[in-house]
Amino acid sequence: MISKFIREQKRYTQKELCEILECTEDQIVFLIRKLKEFGILKSVKSSEIQRNMTDLLQEDIEVVDVDLSETKYYYVFTFVGAIVVAGRVLKCYPKYILNTDKPEKELKQIVKVLEKYNSKEQIIHMFNDDSEDGTFNLLSVLLFFLQDYFENGVYSNSEEIIESNGAGEILWDKTINETFMLLSNNRPYYTDLKTRRKVNNDYDYFKRLHECVLTMASVELRDAGLLDLFEISEVNLTDEEIDDFGEKEFILYKIENELNIQFNTRKQIVLRTIYAYIQHSGSLYDINSISLFGTNSFNLVWEKVCADIMDNQLDKPLGQLKLPVPLKDSYNKKQKLIQIIEKPLWTATGKTANDTLKPDLITISKVDEKYHFIIFDAKYYNAHLDLGMYPTGQPGIESITKQYLYQLAYQNFIKDHEFSTVRNCFLLPTESDEIIEKGEARLEMLADLGLQDIKVRLLPVKKVYDLYLSGKKMDIETLNL
Repeated sequence: MISKFIREQKRYTQKELCEILECTEDQIVFLIRKLKEFGILKSVKSSEIQRNMTDLLQEDIEVVDVDLSETKYYYVFTFVGAIVVAGRVLKCYPKYILNTDKPEKELKQIVKVLEKYNSKEQIIHMFNDDSEDGTFNLLSVLLFFLQDYFENGVYSNSEEIIESNGAGEILWDKTINETFMLLSNNRPYYTDLKTRRKVNNDYDYFKRLHECVLTMASVELRDAGLLDLFEISEVNLTDEEIDDFGEKEFILYKIENELNIQFNTRKQIVLRTIYAYIQHSGSLYDINSISLFGTNSFNLVWEKVCADIMDNQLDKPLGQLKLPVPLKDSYNKKQKLIQIIEKPLWTATGKTANDTLKPDLITISKVDEKYHFIIFDAKYYNAHLDLGMYPTGQPGIESITKQYLYQLAYQNFIKDHEFSTVRNCFLLPTESDEIIEKGEARLEMLADLGLQDIKVRLLPVKKVYDLYLSGKKMDIETLNL
């Protein structure tokens, strides 16, 4: 199977994609159409400006059909993760990785981040658009099989065995009714106790079926070169094949019957997933199939990671916040920090709107007995901010003005509770091993109101992801705000 690395947001020509994916012009047209169908690939008009861009603006996207030897358009991947399409594995890595075009270690860590980010959903994405009318997402199912196996083991059904003087639970009714009793000092004694214990049935149909499916899943992922990416050990549990369990309809019938008598939640999930796997009976090599693991919105992942390691306080009740002075009586201690931002009043109705300003994350930091109120904004940008050069790829004016407004929104709260300082900061990703300070973003007309300029910090993604995966927090002092 062909396995290639693809950089998110990079502009590729049709010819370049042909070379990377090792396919003909006819094949690349099919692949482009398939990827565009699932929103993974976008088209933009070719130009020198577009060639050097690292972000994709909605207004730049062109909705056009694909022609052979097309030269008018660049093709842009808007996905981070793994894509399997028509016998090809596309390993899509984030746009900020610029120093290598084969980031194997980096992508392994990113896969772990995506797995943790998605773990809160606790669902299996068996279909690419999350509905049963969508295309079957075989990759997601194969990954589930193996990850579930390493966590919970093979599907098993147990049998009850009744024996004499065994190590299991004593069955007193059976013992009294079926064995002899000895009397001594008017006390009954039983020399033969009937006991019950449960043993796993190694020849159970569904245990064997599960072992077969696990082995097949392992082989498919191994041949696709994905076991290493997801850091999963190879599994070889049986020599049996699906055909050994009967015709497809018979296997599905057996699973349906088992589901009717099985009330264990984990077993139900495994059975339903095996049912879907056999029902769709696809392969990662199928030319018309497409399987995905990852996201079209890695910016949301970056925001979640930053919020986690910076100990975001936005959703904490005011009564639980560590403040310089006790919470003032004018504030409701059950109210959350995000809820005290003023909402716009529409005088014609006499009511306020529901929507208002929503900062990414806020941290309250205590250093040397001083309390700092810090407003962060996680920005998934490749910003070029070099002295003497015009800024490119930076957060836009709307992001800058919002950050200033967040300060204004919390100004009374900050003053009422006697914070020593307020700080404002953009957080951007970088491949570097250290935090990089990139000055500040400033609007003089707002700075003149006494508002703090917005500091810019590039965070080393490897360290950031390590903190996120281990559940640790970043030392705010290292940002030098």
